[in-house]
Amino acid sequence: MEKIAVLAITKNGVKIGLELKKIFPDYSVFAPIKFEEENNEISWYSEPTSEKIVKLFKNHNALICLFSLGAVIRLISPHLKDKKTDPAVIVIDDKKNFVISVLSGHIGGANELTEEIAERLSAMPVITTAADVNKTIAVDLVGREFGWKIDDDSNVTEISAHMVNEEPIGVFQDVGRKNWFKELPKNVKIFETVDDLKESNSKANLIISDKILDDNLSKESVIYRPPSLVVGIGLHWDTSKETIQDGIESCFKKFNLSPKSIAKLVSIKKPQDVQGLIDVGIEMNIPVEYVNREDLAEISAPNPSETVKAFEGTASVSEAAAIMISKGELIVEKQKFPPNLTIAIARILD
Repeated sequence: MEKIAVLAITKNGVKIGLELKKIFPDYSVFAPIKFEEENNEISWYSEPTSEKIVKLFKNHNALICLFSLGAVIRLISPHLKDKKTDPAVIVIDDKKNFVISVLSGHIGGANELTEEIAERLSAMPVITTAADVNKTIAVDLVGREFGWKIDDDSNVTEISAHMVNEEPIGVFQDVGRKNWFKELPKNVKIFETVDDLKESNSKANLIISDKILDDNLSKESVIYRPPSLVVGIGLHWDTSKETIQDGIESCFKKFNLSPKSIAKLVSIKKPQDVQGLIDVGIEMNIPVEYVNREDLAEISAPNPSETVKAFEGTASVSEAAAIMISKGELIVEKQKFPPNLTIAIARILD
């Protein structure tokens, strides 16, 4: 759960803080000890507000300040880093007229939080980010609710500018949820193939794919990686982390696929989980799932093996596991890495 702090430095601010606490019980409210009263809903602090706000800024996902915008800016400005790590910052005036999104509007969630608070307080939300004002696509948020990852965010700002300036933007998508937009802006057009996208007059592109594309197209695109691939793994009890990682890397490079689109690693359930696979899952931050041999034996795989059946009780592990868990199609048949590893890859069909 996100940690959200409310900082009040006036008597009226304390009242608003208590109102917010009543509406949003998970919020933590802080106020100077000089206003202390018998109320355990508030954490009273004795240090200067200039010190307290720094602690709250560094240790919370969002900070709601119940005092002037100018004062907030002066207090937090020395501690700003970047939009990926700074918390959301919101300002509410002393009369609850306005709820202002100040910092980390998109990635940090300040805009969404501003809208929610303003609605509950019957106040006016103030949001100034161009994508929201112009009711267009926020490039840095596409697919975020579906777990999509941006492959390289170095050109997000540039392509966001093309978007809000209503220049031609092309979209190509071959995997992932299709309902990531409600209505496309008039300057955005969907293309059915990569070749059509290349031949268009698009100033920039949004590409949703688990495939590695050529560098020239990548330079003028934001590429999103949905969690669309399931990696099936056949292995021995002593197969090492390094062997598994090298095998995965080799497969993804050979078949021009992005490891950022891996949704799960799957294998057969053994009497004891293989430590190497556990370690790979932890290091890559990818969940590992195990399937019973009886269930794998029911799956029709293109490359069954009598040898595997003799040892594992099922003729296929990597292919069958990938097909079963993805509920999709096998796109990379069993790749062998003797003596103790096989890998297959299936694509989830949304």
